[in-house]
Amino acid sequence: MATKGLDHWGDILVVVVYFCFILGIGIWSLCRPNRGNVNSYFLAGRAMPWFAVGASVFSSNIGSEHFVGLAGAGASSGIVLVLYEWFVIFEILACAWMFLPVYISAGVFTLPEYLHRRHGRGRIRVYLSCLALVLYILSKLVVSIFSGSMFIQMALGWNMYASIIALLVVTGIFTVLGGLTAVMYTDTFQTAIMMIGAVIVTGYGFNEVGGYSNLQTKYMNSVPSVRNENTSCGLPKQDAFHLFLDPVDSDYPWPAIVLMSTIGAVWYWCCDQMIVQRSLAAKNISHAKGGSILTGYFKLLPIVLLIFPGMISRVLYPDDVACTDPTVCEAVCDNPVGCSNIAYPKLVLELLPYGLRGLLMVVMFSAVMSSLTSIFNSSSTIFTMDIWRRIRKEATQRELLVVGRVFVVFMCGVSVLWVPIIKSSSGGKLFTYMTAVEGYIAAPLGIVFLFSIFWTKTTEPAVFFGLIIANIVGGIRLVLEFVYPTPSCGEFDERPQILSKMNYLYFGVMLLFITASVIVVVSLLTSPRNPDELKGVTWWTRYGQETSGETIECTNSNVNNDITLEADTEDKEEKTACQKILTVLFGKTDVHQVEEFQVEKRRKFLLQGKNSSTLLNINAILLMVLIAFLTGYFS
Repeated sequence: MATKGLDHWGDILVVVVYFCFILGIGIWSLCRPNRGNVNSYFLAGRAMPWFAVGASVFSSNIGSEHFVGLAGAGASSGIVLVLYEWFVIFEILACAWMFLPVYISAGVFTLPEYLHRRHGRGRIRVYLSCLALVLYILSKLVVSIFSGSMFIQMALGWNMYASIIALLVVTGIFTVLGGLTAVMYTDTFQTAIMMIGAVIVTGYGFNEVGGYSNLQTKYMNSVPSVRNENTSCGLPKQDAFHLFLDPVDSDYPWPAIVLMSTIGAVWYWCCDQMIVQRSLAAKNISHAKGGSILTGYFKLLPIVLLIFPGMISRVLYPDDVACTDPTVCEAVCDNPVGCSNIAYPKLVLELLPYGLRGLLMVVMFSAVMSSLTSIFNSSSTIFTMDIWRRIRKEATQRELLVVGRVFVVFMCGVSVLWVPIIKSSSGGKLFTYMTAVEGYIAAPLGIVFLFSIFWTKTTEPAVFFGLIIANIVGGIRLVLEFVYPTPSCGEFDERPQILSKMNYLYFGVMLLFITASVIVVVSLLTSPRNPDELKGVTWWTRYGQETSGETIECTNSNVNNDITLEADTEDKEEKTACQKILTVLFGKTDVHQVEEFQVEKRRKFLLQGKNSSTLLNINAILLMVLIAFLTGYFS
């Protein structure tokens, strides 16, 4: 059945108004004071309130891959993947309570910079920076572009390349012009839009199927009319409404998914630039913790706002969403493997009335743009602060700002080049692809940061070679999966046994143990740094008087240490039209080099009042109790 598009004037008007508003934020960013320094552009001047931090973290995480992937996983497999939403709340809280104080005491802009300060050698910083950029392209950028193109194609019927270029132009403009402040305030607005819209879809969906109890019954009967009767292909999972699945034969064995959604997710919630950068931009530690709690409460909602709608979509449109016949699937969604990824946009475009369809497509556009802006801003920060400053040690703030913005444009270009690759390699389960890639490449990073922060005897060779070995092993598995793709349902699995017999989640757990083992063994065989070099860079020394390692930021002896990053240093009067244009685009910049986050400011950031500390701790405990209750209820 052909899917309705956005062809009504009311739907189109909503979409146009939304994009005009987003562009308005980019233009507003041109008028802000203090745009012309690195601290303002990359860390929003470290002045963001708790609600903006929480909304931005959530919006950066709940991107288009969730509206496509998580809803699609609900349609195909049930509620099991909500564990990736609930159990990561422990990591979200751990970031604000345990990791962030160390990052602040170290006075860093980026997470690779932290490892440099912690271990005193630059190779781990460069390697981690390059790894992060590769991961952004291979995983985050790929899934965001793929799912975003799916939304636009289904809604507007545009050519894929035209859709992607239009999306990247709008996203790139206000990211380039506004920096993190524009991104975070836009994220706050988009989070509100996403919440309102997702609640509307859920309400319409449950009304259509007759409530939760009817959903349970009807889901088990949602079988496509065209299927191979001699196989289980197309049949709903019998354990679709349970969280802890068979540890051997299921697609998501419970021991592996528990470990990967807790220890395996440390890298994303505690060590990933895109997420931690939002907390680093908070006014102080109380606002950072408040933001993490708000994010945690938001993370309780995806089962209702995303997974259940995906399951409802399968109930209402089983021939499309649950198709298994390659010919049918090719006709429905251009993907012979399966069409579960279209569950959410299909529900929106078929079920909602005029006007609301436009609003809900705006919700999904918001998710796409939020993901892309986060990726662009974070990758720009990493490239500028960790790679470019090593190439150009005397770079001024103006130069760093120009390089950062140009790199965003470069990422936009790379995104367009990735489109045909995404189209040819995308499988039937986007969320599975995403978690697999991140498990093979990124999950070991969490182990590296855990040891670096909490074990003072951890050495630089240990974390460097531990990460290298884990990435080599994970990279081999990833290449094998591209060479030997998963067979379609009903086909005999002729892949190597490491693919056919070992679940990708168990392989990710194995990588975590390999990384930890290498770090422990090599650390015991090499000499740790002396205590004076560890001041301010571990949990146990976070209140040290100074940070260790090479001082990268302050190399200009003529710069007064009392000058802050927010200082509005007057440049000489511009003499050329080109210089005037640069001033309009980038703001008046301080020509001095970048100052490090001063020790006194770090101490002030980490100060907490007794009342606020108590309130935050109570909320954190309440959040963990809610996770335990919900897990027990659905287990």
